[in-house]
Amino acid sequence: MISFENDYICGAHPKVMERLLEINLEPATGYGYDKYSISAKEKIKDAIGCPDAEICFLVGGTQTNQVVCDALLKSYEGVIAPTTGHVSVHEAGAIEHGGHKVIQLEANDGKINAGQLKSCLESFYEDETHEHMVFPGMVYITFPTESGSLYKKNELEDIYSVCKNYEIPLYIDGARLAYGLMSDECDVTMKELANLCDVFYIGGTKDGAMFGEAVVFRGVAMPKHFDAFIKQRGALLAKGKLLGIQFDTLFTDNLYFEIGRHANRLAKLMVDIFEEKGYKIAFDSPTNQQFVLVEDDKLKELEKKVAFSFWEKADSNHTVIRFVTSWSTTEEDVLSLRDIL
Repeated sequence: MISFENDYICGAHPKVMERLLEINLEPATGYGYDKYSISAKEKIKDAIGCPDAEICFLVGGTQTNQVVCDALLKSYEGVIAPTTGHVSVHEAGAIEHGGHKVIQLEANDGKINAGQLKSCLESFYEDETHEHMVFPGMVYITFPTESGSLYKKNELEDIYSVCKNYEIPLYIDGARLAYGLMSDECDVTMKELANLCDVFYIGGTKDGAMFGEAVVFRGVAMPKHFDAFIKQRGALLAKGKLLGIQFDTLFTDNLYFEIGRHANRLAKLMVDIFEEKGYKIAFDSPTNQQFVLVEDDKLKELEKKVAFSFWEKADSNHTVIRFVTSWSTTEEDVLSLRDIL
């Protein structure tokens, strides 16, 4: 059985594992005040070109989204997000559990646009009864999106411009950031992306780390006493060095970006193979997630030898399934898939 089920099917990149083993028996201050966490933060600041950025490390993506949204929103505010956004669909109501509504905008190819956002905000404030409604307090998007698509630089500029006009923060979920930035179709650098939002997170769990996400506050200040806020929500890791050393390693010698480039190259090879074998790509994705339309009878045969994930039913006889590459995917895996097909 070969697996393309997701980009976290294996533990961690070998270089990350090596560093974790090296410091395993080394005593360190807890809660992210250790030298490795401090070093990782400096490397990230350098990578994004923001020496005054404030950075903290959390364990997982849903946890990160819930903590950031809860910290930046007032009690009567909600977060605007695409209908397909992770906070809208696959986080079991984590945002709502924190007391904040997810205000959904219809997604096109996984994305929202500045026109939609402006119309939503205008409609809210033109309503004479808006004082009795959930206020739009921030905007959430993902890069790349859940369907593997990318926002172009001008799209981010336009969305951010609307956010600034209405004085609400733009938050970018970067769970798969490495794969987005290293796509051949990406026209924004990490430094540019950091300047086109107020807060974003650099995904580690899906990008080579054992676990962990790095939250970067750039356009807005990190909330006062943020560690206390994180701990109150059960999200502060005592063994903070385990997060710090992973990001310190990922941001040494461009490892983070090499991981993204590697996975994207194999995803492109996979697309060529599917097309060679007569399968239809359901929709274009320039990143490490690929979506394939399969007859249900063939799907039953395929799942005996290959692990993948369900995406959606296309019709009564066809299903769209997802294949994902990562740092752990090898060319041999992809060629084995060709043999199976």
